Amino acid sequence: MSFELGAYSFGVAGRSPDGEVVSTAQAVWNMLEQIRLAEQVGLDFYGVGEHHTAAMPVSSPASVINAAAAITSTITLSTAVSVLSTDDPIRLYQQIATAAIVSGDRVEIIAGRGSSTDSFPLFGHDLGDYDRLYADKLGLLLAINDSERVSWESPFRPPLEDALIVPRPEKPIPIWLGTGGNPPSTVRAARAGLPVSYGILSGTPQYWGQMGTLYRQAGEQAGVEPSKLAISVAGHGFIGRDGAAAKQTFFRHESAAYAASGRFAPRSYAEVEAGYAPGGMVFAGDPSEIADRIIDLHHHLGHRRHFLQMDIGGMPHAQVLSSIELLGTEVAPRVHAELDARVAQ
Repeated sequence: MSFELGAYSFGVAGRSPDGEVVSTAQAVWNMLEQIRLAEQVGLDFYGVGEHHTAAMPVSSPASVINAAAAITSTITLSTAVSVLSTDDPIRLYQQIATAAIVSGDRVEIIAGRGSSTDSFPLFGHDLGDYDRLYADKLGLLLAINDSERVSWESPFRPPLEDALIVPRPEKPIPIWLGTGGNPPSTVRAARAGLPVSYGILSGTPQYWGQMGTLYRQAGEQAGVEPSKLAISVAGHGFIGRDGAAAKQTFFRHESAAYAASGRFAPRSYAEVEAGYAPGGMVFAGDPSEIADRIIDLHHHLGHRRHFLQMDIGGMPHAQVLSSIELLGTEVAPRVHAELDARVAQ
């Protein structure tokens, strides 16, 4: 097992700060082009996120993954994340199992509660059941992945009695627990023997190293085999040959995205500069800096996969493609040269 690098997206539509207009249909096509390029430049992973907004319209990760499975041959494809609280675990499994078959078992699921609540009213769920829905549906998804016949009782659905769930790929689908770094979710993943995927937008390598320690200690206390525990990191990032320019470009688009979503939007780069610098968790800069920072985070956290969201806030598609190319051709070789032997241990 070598260290894995990749990208992820929720699809970007609307008008960018640079004036580019992208329809929701074009956002899907752009994502498929990003996936093709990611494979061509040697990246290991591409994650398809789930949101339900005009600005981030890729609301059905499984549909995109099925399309991508048919046009790629080596790259791992995953949801990033599936909002499991408002999805049907059976239908999600069936769709992803189909993609796994088409791809030759290159498909995974990152299952989370979701960083936004858009899907709750859309699919008729009570936000008060936020965590109970997730815990119940995660249990069902894991049971389905283990066996083609499932019996299940739940307060959220009619009971299943020896229900047949098909199709079945050649091997079980890797399922990760996705979290923004919530300690109880970290412990939940460890006790269940699930790999954990952290969505990291802030903090420091030292802080996330402590979270990794919590995860491994919780797994050890639960008697989980260490080989079942793994960590991946998803975060914001953008790569350009001019590191200072790359930071400023990404800042403009990240700020635009935050403002559009109603979140706090910094007024100047100075307010967030520390987060964009070594020791911060926004991976924007030139290839050498980004490689060094991923390696440094690995020293603290011991993660085995790192993937970046580059197309935030209406980032022009051509710039996203350029960043993906630099990640594959210049960042990845430096990271692999340093980390592959350590991850294999």
